[in-house]
Amino acid sequence: MILNLRVDHKIADIQSMENISKDMDDLFQELQEKYSIGEYVEISTCNRKEYYINNDFISEDDELLSHENQSIIIEYGQSAVMHLLRMTSGLESMIVGEDQILGQVKDAKHKAAKNHHCGKSLDAIFTKAIHVGQVVRNKTNINKGSVSIGSAAIDLAEKHIGTLDDKSVLVIGAGKMGRLVAKALAEKDLHAIFVANRTYYVAVQLAEDLGGEAILFNDLEEYLANADLVISATSAPHPIITKERLLGIDMDYEDVMMVDIANPRDISDDVCELGVKSFNIDDLREIADENTKLRIKEFGEAENIINDEFILLKESFKIMEVDELLGNLRASMEEIRQRETQKASAKLSNVDGSDKILNNLTNSIVNKIFFDISKNVKKAAKAENTDVLEAAQYIFDSD
Repeated sequence: MILNLRVDHKIADIQSMENISKDMDDLFQELQEKYSIGEYVEISTCNRKEYYINNDFISEDDELLSHENQSIIIEYGQSAVMHLLRMTSGLESMIVGEDQILGQVKDAKHKAAKNHHCGKSLDAIFTKAIHVGQVVRNKTNINKGSVSIGSAAIDLAEKHIGTLDDKSVLVIGAGKMGRLVAKALAEKDLHAIFVANRTYYVAVQLAEDLGGEAILFNDLEEYLANADLVISATSAPHPIITKERLLGIDMDYEDVMMVDIANPRDISDDVCELGVKSFNIDDLREIADENTKLRIKEFGEAENIINDEFILLKESFKIMEVDELLGNLRASMEEIRQRETQKASAKLSNVDGSDKILNNLTNSIVNKIFFDISKNVKKAAKAENTDVLEAAQYIFDSD
């Protein structure tokens, strides 16, 4: 059974998401201890946390899955898989059509495979999901234009402080999210742009791409004092900009805008008490809604692609279910072929080249017989013809 546990921007604000994500980690650990889950993929982004689990022993009626925390979405089977296909297609993102989720899902699958907990089933599902995301983007305009959390953060800033031309911007964090911000800023005629990152050489690389300046993380206070806009997107586990920290800086608090697109958050709520214009991922919803309206006409075509690919995925799983049967059948036939070939070869021991001739002959016979059997068994699997499958299992059961 495929099980999906998730919390995302659709049901929770950023603060709730931080808390519920911890609850979900605890729930997963309880399930892990109870069922020894060996196959799972974890996805964690700035506005979602998800687990995909494959386990035949977990019951939908398990009391762990009927807990009181209704903020965790729990889906099973086809619903869980369809959500994943929609997600990689960009339909479940806050910024509809954004490309980053596709890379994030690829990374999650790769990490699971590297750690040996992405088995055959989840590998097939995630491979299909990534393929669907690529097809949707190639065949629709769902991702046309600037669509990312980074570009939305810049749009939000310009709504509140006007054009960024001649403004001084400080980007904190040079990871994937920081690069998205930088990409959106590259089109602006800024007065100055500074990039801070705990790993300095990473900040240098991004700053060079932008024609900006990399700064040491320890020098943040100096540049916070003169920034018109601060956008923070680090992976720090706790806030790096707080009221207490800003109180130690000689600056005009009301003249600076801060946008926090990190999860967990980089900027604490109390900075607003100083007059700082502070925003976080929740404040991007208005920009996200405007983006969705521009792309709504692409939804229908994207949904059609997803539905067609889901049918193909289901058929491939039906084939996977009979692969073991076909493998056992082929092995049994090969054993018989080798045994009978050896008998015939012994009788023809005086004929030159008899071994090769017999081997080629028996191989050809087995391949031709097995081809038709394999084709018909797969056809029965796709049609869910259990009578035929059970008969094949019975007829060819070597035991």
